[in-house]
Amino acid sequence: MNPNTPVVIGVGQVLQRVSDPLEGEEPVDLMVSAALKAAADAGNADLLAGVDSVRVIRGAWRYKHPAGYVAETIGAPQAETVGTCFGGNMVQSTINESAKNILSGDNSLILITGAENGNSQAKARKNDLTLPLKETSGSYSRMIGVEEKMSNEAEAARGIQAPIQMYPIFENAIRHERGEGIEEHQERVSELWSRFNDVALDNPNAWIQEDLSAEAIRTAGPTNRMVSFPYPKLMNSNNAVDMSAALLLCSVARVRELGIDESKWVYLWAGTDAHDTYYVSERDNLYSSPAIRIAGKRVLSMTGLGVDDLDYVDVYSCFPSAVQVAAKELGLDDSRPLTVTGGLTFGGGPLNNYVMHSVATMIDTLREHPGTKGMITANGGFLTKHAFGIYSTQPPATDFQHQNVQAEVDQEPTREYLVDFEGEVVIESYTVMYGPEGPMQGHAACLTADGKRTWANTSDKDMMQAMTESEFCGRRAVINEGEFTLS
Repeated sequence: MNPNTPVVIGVGQVLQRVSDPLEGEEPVDLMVSAALKAAADAGNADLLAGVDSVRVIRGAWRYKHPAGYVAETIGAPQAETVGTCFGGNMVQSTINESAKNILSGDNSLILITGAENGNSQAKARKNDLTLPLKETSGSYSRMIGVEEKMSNEAEAARGIQAPIQMYPIFENAIRHERGEGIEEHQERVSELWSRFNDVALDNPNAWIQEDLSAEAIRTAGPTNRMVSFPYPKLMNSNNAVDMSAALLLCSVARVRELGIDESKWVYLWAGTDAHDTYYVSERDNLYSSPAIRIAGKRVLSMTGLGVDDLDYVDVYSCFPSAVQVAAKELGLDDSRPLTVTGGLTFGGGPLNNYVMHSVATMIDTLREHPGTKGMITANGGFLTKHAFGIYSTQPPATDFQHQNVQAEVDQEPTREYLVDFEGEVVIESYTVMYGPEGPMQGHAACLTADGKRTWANTSDKDMMQAMTESEFCGRRAVINEGEFTLS
């Protein structure tokens, strides 16, 4: 075996549940706690002093240089410090980059970590408290990823710039493309989400441990308010969590020096990265993902695997639409388990760091079942940025492989968009946003007669109510000054 073969040797997960937010650890200290757990998991509490690179996944926090603080605190002040750009894909993308760095001999022991304290922050806001925030001076040695805008002027003109707006628009497009009725679709999707909840019940590191039926998940009520049609709260990512995770990646040569038992070794066989158009306005349709299809199938072909050879998968699950698109593009039967954690609703959605929890849980699962194989999928933006990884306790047949398949994705069809179109259109998809008093605003993605995409809103209460009760995809409308009416 190549002595630079990368392996995961330690994982740590931390869930912090505090009634008083001032009693909890802040994110950088949660990162350190997770790192200590990862070292203990590897069976060598002293190995952290030998870490040569500390890599922190970008979070909602305002730290300037969290990797430097972590490196100092774990006793590795000499370590390279690395940050990432924003995005739920960044954990797997950072793992892919780290595996390449180990294989090339540039690094031999890497710590990757991240944390959020969204639950404590929410409690602090409710009680008008300000949580402490450590000063983390200095700057990263380097960055992984490049920040890109995820919205353009056409979407911004209608105020459509948030995941809770865009993902339900994808959901309604999926329903229309499948030819399902609203009630039929909601039942199917809630059954899918209920199966994610079932997995969370068996995951000791899941944030929500309550057994929820499909009916409870899809039924709006006092504890499950409507957020955006067709999603009540229990179909949204749950960011109100205090969670941290850490991974230790090591070369085979170094891990043998450290004396880590081979029962702890999990190999990363291959990884891929790609992105769909950064602007949703430019996508050919709103129910598919060329980047998932191409990058996902490529990582399988690189390892000689098909989807039926995968014993475990964790499909990124910020919203049901993300899971459905990925499952269809990858050829996964959505009746099989599609998560090892319970997903971002039930397992917990610590913003960009969820995938570190899915990888950590996958590592534990593969160790319990030696020789099995698992796939991790990661998604950032609005079904925009994607990363994949294949893992197993079984050594790979070849050295770790990585491909960025962007050039192939860029050959896929796209659309032109219009910012302030007025006139006749066909509604492609839509959603209704809710506030405390009920429906607040309707958003619609529309296609002009020559196939260009534009966006429009409505604040008409009767129209918004109708949008939740009958199919609006495919209906003709007229846009005037950014507002649409049916024609």
